[in-house]
Amino acid sequence: MEDKLKLAVFIDFDNIEIGVKSTLHREFDVAAVLDALKERGEIVTCIAYANWGRQESATRAMTEHAVQMVQRDPSPRGDKNGADINLALDALEMAFTHDHINAFAIVSGDSDFIALLNKLKQYDKRVFVLGGKAFTSTILQKNCHEFISYESLLDEPKPAGAPRPAVQVSGQPPVQQPRGQQMHRRPAPLDLAHAMPLVERALQALERRSVRPQLGLLKSTMLQLDSAFSEKAYGSSSFTDFVEKLQKANFVHVTGGEGRYMIKRIGATQEKSTVKPEAALPVLRDVLETHRMEMDDGVAADVLAEWVKEDHPDYDWKQFGFQEFSELLNYAQDKLVVRINPDEEKGLMVYLGPEFHPPAPPELPPEPAVEEEVEEPQPVVEGQPTAVEILEPPTRTRTTRKSATPRTTAPARKRAPRRKKADVPPAE
Repeated sequence: MEDKLKLAVFIDFDNIEIGVKSTLHREFDVAAVLDALKERGEIVTCIAYANWGRQESATRAMTEHAVQMVQRDPSPRGDKNGADINLALDALEMAFTHDHINAFAIVSGDSDFIALLNKLKQYDKRVFVLGGKAFTSTILQKNCHEFISYESLLDEPKPAGAPRPAVQVSGQPPVQQPRGQQMHRRPAPLDLAHAMPLVERALQALERRSVRPQLGLLKSTMLQLDSAFSEKAYGSSSFTDFVEKLQKANFVHVTGGEGRYMIKRIGATQEKSTVKPEAALPVLRDVLETHRMEMDDGVAADVLAEWVKEDHPDYDWKQFGFQEFSELLNYAQDKLVVRINPDEEKGLMVYLGPEFHPPAPPELPPEPAVEEEVEEPQPVVEGQPTAVEILEPPTRTRTTRKSATPRTTAPARKRAPRRKKADVPPAE
C-alpha cells in the first residue's frame, strides 16, 4: 500500500496568473487548483509568491484558502527571476527540514524550475506540476511525475446550440453576452486514437514484466511513460470512463467487473499510429515565412490562427494531438520555431523564433601583430672589434643667390699663337 501523500504547494502567482489571462481569458482560480491537488494527497502547506501590491483583487481569495502570501519586491532593474529563486530556496529548505512532506506541487509554467524538479526527485519526493498546456514548457511537463493541465479544471463545454448567458445590469433588462466575451471553457476533446500509442506502450511494458494489467496499474504506467497524459483531454471524467470508451471503440478488450477491470490489447492492429506532433510544424513554418514582414513586431495568436486557416483551409492541428492552437505554439516554441510572450492586455503574442534569426557567424579573431626585434647595442670591450653603425653625414644643399643687377660678360681675349720648336735658333 502506498504511503499517503503529504503535499507542499508552491505557486508562482505572477507566472500562472498572466498565463491564464493571456491564453484562457479568465481569472486564475486558486480554489480549482487546490481541489485538484487534494485529490492527489493532503495539502500540508501552500505558499504563493507575487508582487501583491498589484494583485490586490487576488489577496482575498488567497486568504480564504489559507494560502501564505510571500511578497516579492521587484528591484528597479526588474528582477524577472526574483520569485523563482525565493520559491526554489524555500522548497529545497522544506525538503531538507520536513521529512514527513513527501510530495511537492509547483504551480507555474516556467521552464526555469526544471532544476528544482530534478533536485526534488533526487531526494525521493513526488513532484506534480500544474499549469496551462498553452504556456507551460513541454520540458517541464515531461520531467515531473504528473502534469495537471489547468484546462482540465475548467467547466464542461456546453453544446454548440446552447444560448449564450445573459448579463444582468441593475435597472436594465438582461443583455445577452457578446460572443467575443464568452467565458473560455474546456477545449474540445481529442480523438481516442491519439491515446493508443501510449496505451500500447504501457500494456506492452506490463506484459514484459508479467504483471496483470489492472486499471490503476495501467494508469500509473502511462504516467511514468508520459507525465502529461490526462484522460480529461479525451472527454473522459475518470480513467474508468476513458477505458470504457476505448472498449466501445474496439481499441482494447476489457474483462472483469467495475473496479477490477483487466485490459488486454487487440493484436497489433491498433498501432496505426497517429501523426506525430512534429508533422504539424511545416505548415506553421510556411505561414510564418509568408507573413514574415508582419511578424517583426509580433502578432496575436488569434490573428496567426486566422492566417493558418486562410492559407491552409484543410489544416487541423487537432489531428496532431493539440487541443488548441496555443498548444501548438507552445510546442513550436520548444522547437525554436516561434517565441511566445503572454501579455495581460494583448493576450498571447507570437514572434519569430531563433530558427528564422540564426546567429551571425563568429567574427574572425584579429591577426596577432608581429613585433619587430630591436637589436640592443652591444657592449664595448677593449681590444675587441665592435660593430659601429656608420651614419651618413647630412647632405648640404646649395642655395643660389639671385643678384639684383644682371651680370655683364667681358669680351673674350685672343690668345697669342704658340711658337713652334723649329723657330727657336739652335744653340751655338
